[in-house]
Amino acid sequence: MRKIDVLGIGVGIFVAGGLVYIVLQVAGLDNIEAGIWSQLLLVAGLIGWVATYITRAAGNKMTYIQQREAYEEAYFKKRLEELTPEELARVQAEIDQERSQTK
Repeated sequence: MRKIDVLGIGVGIFVAGGLVYIVLQVAGLDNIEAGIWSQLLLVAGLIGWVATYITRAAGNKMTYIQQREAYEEAYFKKRLEELTPEELARVQAEIDQERSQTK
């Protein structure tokens, strides 16, 4: 995420909070009640966002992790395609030897 995106999101949340405050005042709440309810909605939204973040981090579904896994898969696939048949047979023999040792 770029810095300008973070600033835009921050300004957007600030403006949304002000709009909620104004809407609540128009709906008939006094200044204090409208402030309390707009803050409550902001905190609830923040807690919800943190909960989704923790869920994604715990489940390894973060964008960086997915990009890294896709890169590693493409890298190893390309390296495998570049191997000669003799090298491929040698690597397969090493893998088979390691599997037989771990059993």
